[in-house]
Amino acid sequence: MAEANPRPVLSIRDLVTEIGGLPVVDGVSLDVMPGEVVALVGESGSGKSLSALSVMRLLPGAARVAAGQVLLDGDDLLTKSERDMRGIRGRRMSMIFQEPIASLNPLLPVGVQVAESLVVHGEAAGADASRRAVEMLEHVGIPQPERRARQLPAELSGGMCQRVMIASALISDPRLLIADEPTTALDVTIQAQILRLMKQLREERGTAILIITHDMGVVADIADRVCVMYGGRVVETALVDDLFERPSHPYTRLLLSTIPRMTAERKHELKVIEGTVPDLASWPTGCRFRTRCPLADEGCAERPPLMPVSDGHMSACWHMDRLERIA
Repeated sequence: MAEANPRPVLSIRDLVTEIGGLPVVDGVSLDVMPGEVVALVGESGSGKSLSALSVMRLLPGAARVAAGQVLLDGDDLLTKSERDMRGIRGRRMSMIFQEPIASLNPLLPVGVQVAESLVVHGEAAGADASRRAVEMLEHVGIPQPERRARQLPAELSGGMCQRVMIASALISDPRLLIADEPTTALDVTIQAQILRLMKQLREERGTAILIITHDMGVVADIADRVCVMYGGRVVETALVDDLFERPSHPYTRLLLSTIPRMTAERKHELKVIEGTVPDLASWPTGCRFRTRCPLADEGCAERPPLMPVSDGHMSACWHMDRLERIA
């Protein structure tokens, strides 16, 4: 029987990650429940990937977590030693990185790489590990898995390499899967297959999934809830249907307006958000979107907190009542 009130698999609380003393992730909080897909969305430079790397404790050398908590089943990962983390990564939580070809060892057969987590964590070895790797390759939809297991990454397509990465991430049956832009550079057909596979794994295994993307079409297809990031902060969070039907932050509204519409005229000009995400050292005070926001005024120099819009829907904007002015 399912728990009446299950606790989050992942709970991030007031996370601050700095580069050179500047907060690139600034007070981020979010939860991912068992069997739930939460999408972390925003433009490049919003802090999405660094939030994920902070959770995994895999930050680049210049970055460090300065404050907050990252709880995996209630266990604070930020208090763990690197040795402890090596026992957690791949076993209790796994990550699929943006570039599957770059993430795979070009000199090792993919079956060996899929089995690596089992060997490292002492769950299997030798022929047993190889057999389970082949079974997992088959489970993620790779044809002729025994043959593919013997091949090098360069002998596989981009879509197959992405499936190999998913197989590697899931072979130890982790509680949490983080997927960083899992469909980038894949054609539309393969994108759909990868998303369908992730849904299937969530339903069959109850895996909690945090997916990082800038693609709102991917969000609509797979997510249960959405956290929108801008300038290192979460500016809106809601159930996916509520977010698409009633975006309550100017940035979210503008993001959604950039999605191509099938009903639009063929020569209809695609919308863009004016300007770019400011450089880390140039983020404005107050609302960080105010330098690009059509609703901004002097009041936006004060930082807006996340405020309730409706049940489960929060937005950090002083001007939610004026959003209809944004076309």
